[in-house]
Amino acid sequence: MGEKILDILIEGGKATAGPPLGPELAPLGINIANVVTKINEETKSFAGLKIPVKITVDIIMKSFTIKIGAPPTSELIKKAAGIEKGTNTKDKVGNISMSVIVEIAKSIKSKSQGKTLKEICREVIGTCISIGITIDNKDGKQVEKEIKEDKYSSMFTG
Repeated sequence: MGEKILDILIEGGKATAGPPLGPELAPLGINIANVVTKINEETKSFAGLKIPVKITVDIIMKSFTIKIGAPPTSELIKKAAGIEKGTNTKDKVGNISMSVIVEIAKSIKSKSQGKTLKEICREVIGTCISIGITIDNKDGKQVEKEIKEDKYSSMFTG
């Protein structure tokens, strides 16, 4: 047994040597400060969001690797819209731009079922619809129709 894997949930950019990290890492003999610094560097862009982090520790070599997961799409949308929670009613509680939809889609690419940026954007828009967020002050269903009409095709390249 030369390897230990830890799956933790950390607020972006705010890992500390305290729980849950410290007590898990201390017995493994690796430099906890280095682990905390690396996690904070890689998650700082997700400040205010809970991020899944997988730490793989090589107990023999006293080394580690970190894999940062993506926060839930709804959390990214709510942060972009500046709201704390969505709604499950027909009420609209926030608005974001299509360019923000594209940025969110790019950030969740690794966990998405979509094969293209366009498909991933449609997933993000679906989440917007379900939590009461408009896109460029339009209902998500209207934006979906515009995507089918290739209105945003220039945004999906690259």
